[in-house]
Amino acid sequence: MRHKTCLKQWACALLTDNSVDLATLIGFILGLLLILAAMALGSGLAPFFNVAGLLIVVGGATCATLMRFPLKDCFRAFATAAKKAFRYSESDPARLIEEVKDLAEQARKNGMLALEDAEIDNPMLAKGIAYCVDGYDPEMIERIMEKKIAASISNNQTGEKIFRAMGDAAPAFGMIGTLVGLVQMLGELNDPSGIGPAMAIAMLTTLYGAMLANMFFLPIADKLAMRAEQEAENRELILESVVGIREGISPRILEQSLAARVEAEEQPQQSPA
Repeated sequence: MRHKTCLKQWACALLTDNSVDLATLIGFILGLLLILAAMALGSGLAPFFNVAGLLIVVGGATCATLMRFPLKDCFRAFATAAKKAFRYSESDPARLIEEVKDLAEQARKNGMLALEDAEIDNPMLAKGIAYCVDGYDPEMIERIMEKKIAASISNNQTGEKIFRAMGDAAPAFGMIGTLVGLVQMLGELNDPSGIGPAMAIAMLTTLYGAMLANMFFLPIADKLAMRAEQEAENRELILESVVGIREGISPRILEQSLAARVEAEEQPQQSPA
């Protein structure tokens, strides 16, 4: 009973936490449970667990990725995935525009120094407003913030490349494991007791490689690519907002300009005829 209560509380916490990406979490957990259920309905889960096969696929894919990318980038990729694939909180454009309009009105009525104590939730917007209060000219603000935007996008793109590389390596090492198992099986033809374990390696490594690639690595890579695009659009919106406030653009005109930008970004791209 106590375990059910804890599970219920954990589920409620997930549903009420706006920073949790439920799509990623539900897709991964539900997909894994469905596959495990299909296995259990047959011969049980035990025949699908093979230590040698896991070592070949997981160890091989990990080592191949470490050879292709710097170690710090690999650690950063998993931190980025945990932060932006399973947990993600980005400012809503509509709320951001409303907040920017209020800041612009304060700056126009009371001067730029009136924004010094303004409460701003978005860290990048807060940093940009701090530049305005410190008297940075618009060109300097734009250069500094563009560098920060480029660095953030680069982290997402590096994470995407690493997870895509692991998604490519896992099936390849699954095939390597299959070849290893076949060689071992051919070497044990005189001993029937050794054929079974060798055949298990041959079959299960392909399964492990396909599952890891298509249920975890490649979906995470695609999610990080989407996050990079979302962040780029949101941060460009913040950049335009900060520069507009610093240049003293009318709050109404700034609001209309930002809203038009969001509408243009939300419109679907038309494919060329």
